[in-house]
Amino acid sequence: RPLDTDKIGDIENFGEGIDIVISMDISGSMLATDFQPNRLVAAKELAKEFVALRKSDRIGLVVYEGEAYTPCPVTKNHDFLKKTLSEVESGWLEPGTAIGVGLGTAVNRVNIDTLSSKVIILLSDGENNRGEISPMEAAELARSLGIRVYTIGVGSEGYASMPVATPFGTIMQNTLVTIDEELLMAIAEMTGGAYFRATDEKSLREIYYEIDQMEKNTYVDVSLPKEKYAHPEFF
Repeated sequence: RPLDTDKIGDIENFGEGIDIVISMDISGSMLATDFQPNRLVAAKELAKEFVALRKSDRIGLVVYEGEAYTPCPVTKNHDFLKKTLSEVESGWLEPGTAIGVGLGTAVNRVNIDTLSSKVIILLSDGENNRGEISPMEAAELARSLGIRVYTIGVGSEGYASMPVATPFGTIMQNTLVTIDEELLMAIAEMTGGAYFRATDEKSLREIYYEIDQMEKNTYVDVSLPKEKYAHPEFF
């Protein structure tokens, strides 16, 4: 069951750093075992490693299947965020892969009124098949608000063992990995981000590290008086 976020604390802690929202696919195919022990567990653990690298940033979490949910708004309370990541499970939401809704929800969770840089990291292991907003409509919204979107396709090349629903229950079955890489590339290109393909835990860790390095830029401390941060030396 999704977590209660009423007592998170520190959600609006504005200071130096950037705003990042991780939008993570938690559909049933994320239980495929081409990552160890499966895609979802690996994605959660490596997201926690990434969070540990970004001590000055406000980071939030959106999860999506056929619909999207925000278990952790952007916050500097990284301990709560990491705890939330640990408790995320596939099956929280309606089945499906609504990439547009996952991205659109993440856009709505970014603090667009801050002067800091704004980033979404979108992970998907499939193809968009649900949702009231299309992925490219969500990407256009992100672009219009100055939000960079880094997209990550999660899944090995070829076939992977993943859960498949049958009349006799859910079984693990070798299934062709189908990631809409063209769509994920288009989202990244439209928003000034980048697309990456993660085929195992090692490559996903390297991708998070690369995104971390790409976002090591000069920050504007929005807690400063406006007359100070308006000076060119702060840009």
